[in-house]
Amino acid sequence: MEQRCHVSVMSKLPGSKIMKFKLDENFGSRTQEIFRSAGHDVKSVLDEKIQGCSDKNLYKICCKEKRCLVTLDIDFADITRFSPSLCDGIAVIRLPINPSIVLLGQLISQFLNALDKTPMKKRLWVVEMGRIRIHESDLD
Repeated sequence: MEQRCHVSVMSKLPGSKIMKFKLDENFGSRTQEIFRSAGHDVKSVLDEKIQGCSDKNLYKICCKEKRCLVTLDIDFADITRFSPSLCDGIAVIRLPINPSIVLLGQLISQFLNALDKTPMKKRLWVVEMGRIRIHESDLD
C-alpha cells in the first residue's frame, strides 16, 4: 500500500529569498518536489550521480556550490568536522525509527516554513518533530 504525502508549505512571499539546496542520497523525488514547490533551487545527490561519495567530499561540494546540505546523516551535525560557518548551512533531519513518508514530509514542511522566519546561512539546523535546534556560527 502506497502512502501519500501531502504537506503544506507556504509559497514564497514577495521578497523572500530563494535558497540553493543539495539533498543527500536518502531523499527522493517527492522531497525534491516539495523544495521546488516552495520556490527553491534544489539539486540531489542522486540526480548528480554522486551517491556513495564520502561525507567530506559532499560537504566540500556543497561549500563550493554555495548550497545548503539537507541530510538524514547525523554525522553532519558534528561541527568540528563540518563547520556550518564555511558553507551556506547544514540541515540534519532527525527521524524516529520506522518513520512514514508522511512524517518525513511533515518534517520537511516544518523546516521550509521556518526558513521564512530565520536565516539558514552559516548555521546548523537539527530538525525534529515540533522543534528545530539551531547552532549559530561564531563567524559572520
